[in-house]
Amino acid sequence: MPGRLLPRLLLSLAIAAATVILPSTSCSNHECQMLDPCSSNGDCAAGLFCGNCPADGANQPRCIRGQAVQPASIVKGLPFNKYTWLVTHNAFSILNEPSFTGTPRLTIYNQEDSVTNQLRNGVRGLMLDMYDFRGDVWLCHSLKGQCYNFTAFGPAINTLKEVEAFLSANPSEIVTIIIEDYVRAAKGLTKLFTDAGLLKFWYPVSEMPTNGRDWPSVTEMVAKNHRLLVFTSDASKEAEEGIAFQWRHLLENEPGDPGIVQGSCPNRKESQPLNSRTASLVLLNYFPTMPVESDACREHSRGLAEMVAICYGAAGNLMPNFLAVNYYLRSDGGGVFDVVDRINGQALCGCSTVAACQDGSPAGVCKNVGTPGNTLQSSNGSFIVYVKKSESTAARFFRVNLLFCLLLVLLLAPS
Repeated sequence: MPGRLLPRLLLSLAIAAATVILPSTSCSNHECQMLDPCSSNGDCAAGLFCGNCPADGANQPRCIRGQAVQPASIVKGLPFNKYTWLVTHNAFSILNEPSFTGTPRLTIYNQEDSVTNQLRNGVRGLMLDMYDFRGDVWLCHSLKGQCYNFTAFGPAINTLKEVEAFLSANPSEIVTIIIEDYVRAAKGLTKLFTDAGLLKFWYPVSEMPTNGRDWPSVTEMVAKNHRLLVFTSDASKEAEEGIAFQWRHLLENEPGDPGIVQGSCPNRKESQPLNSRTASLVLLNYFPTMPVESDACREHSRGLAEMVAICYGAAGNLMPNFLAVNYYLRSDGGGVFDVVDRINGQALCGCSTVAACQDGSPAGVCKNVGTPGNTLQSSNGSFIVYVKKSESTAARFFRVNLLFCLLLVLLLAPS
């Protein structure tokens, strides 16, 4: 009898395990809609992928939003500063990105797919940290303005060539780059953008509006091929290299933990107050100081919409033009894509989502729409969030903090 029971017990356990790992679904073959249970990306409709959010108690994989709707494709021809665009914080700081230096990387990560994928999925703003390193300009996530082998990601030109390829292939799209600038080499950024082939898309700083005036329409910007906006944190670069000084043209709330405190939306110390009207572009940061990828789904599914409303009030009833986040794909449903759609819907046409807007119709005249449908893009053909979550939130948070502490020790140790 024991000999017969053991195979049956093993079979029962195998079936139970399969049920947990591969949940049954009532839909498949790209038929599952948002929040329907799924077992793979192939189950989900266009614009969705199969993911979950254990940090928010959602262990069952479900179909989740994977792309942004481009607002200017629905409500056309408005000034650039009337729209809200999705931005990736430290877009280059990509989990599992191979080391270009041969040294194991000891730093913090903020994203988990390529810049090309980010752009394909609707991201229209990239935050990039640029440093002098190895006689060139590199992307680096470091401290004290110094790049090291163990904090370096790679030559900045590699990422900028991804941007050039995207802009060349998509002649109606506009991309913004915001540089945390530690480049001290004379004309270092000018050479970088020239070598990357991006000057043909450059928006001249001399034509950027000041004192809160409206920007040109997106139609005019596309017609002139002024489709790349570049801002730097170094004020001297505006006069020396014609690169717009960030806080002369943008109003910004505090980044990191101070920027995600519910009920509060203080301006960044380098920025003018959000309600000052000294600039017509508003940047809303919404990411923790210490990013934990498995927590990002909860951050994007709880509190983000409320923070947008609070910062809207702090900015004197101006909607943010840029919404910057970590791990932008993660949510327990619509995530940052849904929030951006809702911002654009309310700002552009008085509707609950931009997909309900009818170009040319009076405000508040809205279509009855379901989940927006766009095609999820990925270089390897899939992006299954729940497969990547091999660590618990606590374990990941401990590892990130340990790495950060080791980095501080290395940087602060006497030479």
